[in-house]
Amino acid sequence: MKVLVVGNGGREHALAWKIRQSPLVTELYCAPGNAGVAEIADCVPIDASSIVEVADFAQTVKADLTVVGPELPMVLGIGDEFVRRDLPIFCPSRGAAEIEGSKAFAREFMSRHNIPSPRYEVHTSLDDALAFVEKAPFGYPFVVKADGLAAGKGSIIAHEAAEARTAVEQMMGEKRFGSAGAKVVMEEFLRGEEVSFLVLSDGKRVVPLASVQDHKRALDDDEGPNTGGMGTVSPTTILRLDGHKRIMQEIVVPTIAGMAAEGRRFQGVLFTGLMMTDSGPKVLEFNARFGDPETQAIMARMRSDIVPLLQQGAAGQLGETKIEWAKEPSVCVVLASRGYPETPETGHAIHGLESLKDWSDVVVYHAATKLEGNEVQTVGGRVLGVTALGANLEAAINRAYEAVGHISFEGMHYRKDIGRRALARLQRPR
Repeated sequence: MKVLVVGNGGREHALAWKIRQSPLVTELYCAPGNAGVAEIADCVPIDASSIVEVADFAQTVKADLTVVGPELPMVLGIGDEFVRRDLPIFCPSRGAAEIEGSKAFAREFMSRHNIPSPRYEVHTSLDDALAFVEKAPFGYPFVVKADGLAAGKGSIIAHEAAEARTAVEQMMGEKRFGSAGAKVVMEEFLRGEEVSFLVLSDGKRVVPLASVQDHKRALDDDEGPNTGGMGTVSPTTILRLDGHKRIMQEIVVPTIAGMAAEGRRFQGVLFTGLMMTDSGPKVLEFNARFGDPETQAIMARMRSDIVPLLQQGAAGQLGETKIEWAKEPSVCVVLASRGYPETPETGHAIHGLESLKDWSDVVVYHAATKLEGNEVQTVGGRVLGVTALGANLEAAINRAYEAVGHISFEGMHYRKDIGRRALARLQRPR
């Protein structure tokens, strides 16, 4: 069969890497892909957000399945365009993708369906938002979020009034995130640890993926600005079986059912960003797609063939499938450019990639890379996701950082503590 992957990041490289392993797949395409994806798939120079062009290409090559990675084409309606043409696609509709595309819609949806989440207010005018800042009914800190898509950077934790005013003025007044900041959501700050919980859904049934924990902050010890994610660990060490069941029963199943009841049947990946609070899991955000860099850690551990699962999800016929996972944990360390997330430097040569190609327990997923002649260069903020398996978490962490030591590019930045908190939890006496 012929499969098309849409996107050009580390998540798409991880998906393409896993799809390529399927004995069902004879031809693999990616639009537009990157230097790493180009080693395993035919990359076509079509921007992921050019949804009509992507659909035209899928129709031309007679793709048996298209898998969409990034959120923007989903929110633009690529799923609807493919369905209109009777082309198989694993991706939610535009209406279903609004659960990620609009923070306000997501919060109001959660309120309607009694899904555990923080207190919030939605504001559509700068004056009203600034008035909220002065009253601060949730106390400090609280969270200011741009309503629309902001590449994982539209969420600011305000610790004092001046910080909150600046965030609001940048989003609504200066339009730092464009139309995404035309509306803002003010949320109660939740204390605890974050967990990413992903499931495949056909609109009715769900199949959970391996648990995973992201590290959002740019710097060690969870300091610095929020990013799209600086590294992941799978499985999490904070989530036990009872917690897994509670998330499914109180959050995931009601969300899928609620979306269907509102005429927004959700077929694709539902990504729930959770805060594990003292009173139980609460939803920080929903995403309508595979996470990045969560997917890198998850795909490294998946032993089942992913293609039949994606086909079943796209067809609305997901069965009671249980996915097989490697017992070994995985750790992904993101290598970023100097200046990320605000103003990343680009155009630097990447050295050392060839030396890792024979490491059976390490995969280097490309994100922001391009091939310039014979040289792989950086083209964005998060450049590579160095992902390793290990006999235990400590071994996986050590192996990932050993591999990182073989790679270099000017201005390379990465966190040195990915997985450290998870490991410390395992080592505590019970």
